[in-house]
Amino acid sequence: MSNSSSNLPRVAKVKNKQPAPQQITAEQILRDAKERIVEEPKRPKQSITDPKELEEYRREKRKGYEDALRRNRTVVGNWLKYARFEESQNQLTRARSVYERAIDANHRNVTIWMKYSEMELRNRNINHARNIFDRCVSIMPRVDQFWYKYAYVEELLGNVGGARQVFERWMEWEPGEQAWLSYIKMELRYRETERARQIYERFIIVHPEVKNWIKYAKFEYRHMLKARNIYERAVDFFGKDFCNEDLFIAFAEFEEKCNEFERARAIYKYALEFLDKLTAPKLFSLYSAFEKKFGDRAGIEDILLSKKRMTYEKEVLENGRNYDAWFDYAKLEESYGDLAKIRTVYERAISNIPPEPEKRYWRRYIYLWIYYAVFEELVAKDIERTRDVYNAALKIVPSKNFTFGKLWLLLAHFEVRQKNIEKARKILGHAIGLCPKDKVFKGYIELESNLRCFDRCRVIYEKYLEFNPANCTTWISFAKMEAELGDYERAKGLYELAINQEVLDMPELLWKAYIDFEYEEENYKETRNLYKKLLKRTQHVKVWISYAKFEASLTDGQAQVRARSVFEQAHQCMKENELKEERLLVLESWLEFEKGTNDLDRIKALQEMMPKKLKKQRLIDPNDPSAGLEEYYDLLFPDAKSKASNFIHMAHLWKQKQLEQTNQLQSQ
Repeated sequence: MSNSSSNLPRVAKVKNKQPAPQQITAEQILRDAKERIVEEPKRPKQSITDPKELEEYRREKRKGYEDALRRNRTVVGNWLKYARFEESQNQLTRARSVYERAIDANHRNVTIWMKYSEMELRNRNINHARNIFDRCVSIMPRVDQFWYKYAYVEELLGNVGGARQVFERWMEWEPGEQAWLSYIKMELRYRETERARQIYERFIIVHPEVKNWIKYAKFEYRHMLKARNIYERAVDFFGKDFCNEDLFIAFAEFEEKCNEFERARAIYKYALEFLDKLTAPKLFSLYSAFEKKFGDRAGIEDILLSKKRMTYEKEVLENGRNYDAWFDYAKLEESYGDLAKIRTVYERAISNIPPEPEKRYWRRYIYLWIYYAVFEELVAKDIERTRDVYNAALKIVPSKNFTFGKLWLLLAHFEVRQKNIEKARKILGHAIGLCPKDKVFKGYIELESNLRCFDRCRVIYEKYLEFNPANCTTWISFAKMEAELGDYERAKGLYELAINQEVLDMPELLWKAYIDFEYEEENYKETRNLYKKLLKRTQHVKVWISYAKFEASLTDGQAQVRARSVFEQAHQCMKENELKEERLLVLESWLEFEKGTNDLDRIKALQEMMPKKLKKQRLIDPNDPSAGLEEYYDLLFPDAKSKASNFIHMAHLWKQKQLEQTNQLQSQ
């Protein structure tokens, strides 16, 4: 390793890394190199005048070619150069021998055969060339180049029958489309129309593609009936499964050129009936252009409808659960009134069931069923189908996880419209038993209330309260119904039961409703007792103010005294609890009350009790002094101000006493 590493050339260190004073670009280097190229001397032309010298020259060249072939017989270029040399010396026999040897070495090489035939043609040995073409097409019948060349040579020689015979031999192998078209073009060059027609008939059987049928029809354009017959045969041949838009476009354009506009319109409509518009946009756009040129108002509207359909089809194919697109699609179909298409859209839409049994995925989906049922009832007037839609919707919803009260109520209301009251009751009863919901209870109560079946309403309210006893709205509604029916004791009993519940969702509404109920019944003593009960549970400022206003609203002689007493109690309560804002609310309500009594002394006293607003600063975050300060408004009441002034006076006295003691010590 050390020896090998020591033998490596050393890399010279660059001492001066400064740029050279004269910079040279790569372009300049290349230009200099180009200018300094020395042209090699041309070899002198050699002229041979002696036959012996010619033989010697030929012998040397042949020896060189033979040596090259002896070294590598697979190089095609050596064979071709050798044969070209022999041809240049007019030694055709030798050249043929070279080509034959080359064919023996590689008989699948196309270039050798082509060069061999071209040599014979250059030297006007036609029969030799024909023999070569016959041999090569027999060995390699799938090489189109041989057939083209063979037919071209025969046609060039004026032997049309021979060229036709070559094509016929070729067609037996069922070659590609271009071969058939070349055969047809040759027949048309000699105005053999019937022969060309027969070749087309064979061509469309061997290559049954739409474009080939179209070419055949265009060939017959001068014969309108024959061209139409070909298009009709093509439509029957491919059927609905394999037809594409190109065939119908060509057929319609042909009829349009023949001024058969109704036929063209029928073709377009027939194609659009079973072809997917998303896979045939060109057909649809051409139909639109056709209707704009030759159609009437109804046709143009039909085109616009089809365009909108195509847009919605694209959206729902991209995402089947895009329910908004389905809503718009169904609305579009409903605007045109085709019942079969409307039902098809709805059926396709409801088949896209949400992936998970979670209500948030089902909220939009369930409205498809609702719209479908409404359509069947109001537009299609099919009652049985409407009932089936509702029932299917209820079955498809995973009721063990969640349900939609709206569906049950809509089905019940539908049965009511059909005068099946008992059936509607069974539906709502089944809904309450299967999956009780507030909306179902309320809808059932509303139904029975409208039917004036109040005993049933009481039973449903009882079930409702068993299901959710904390719902204050239900207690209030139940009590109000009893009050409207004139059953005061039952209503009061319901309120008493309600306020004694341990858990209530909105107790303030319940107490307010109970107090309003007693007040409307003019049971002022009960109302006052309710306020007192409520104040034992909560000392909220609004309760105090409401209590005071209630006392002030009474017409007896002691009403104002009781109201002032309530205000004083409220003010004292807020003061003791240091609720400054609530205390201000009490004072403002109290002042407003005294202004109504026109008692100037009391008004002045209350105005003196009003606080002042002070702007102060405090830390945004008490635990983080670096967070900064914020401004806020504080309320300073007069009694708090007097306490603060007494404290300051006592501090001054203490300070003065301290100074006196200090002076006495210094004097001593």
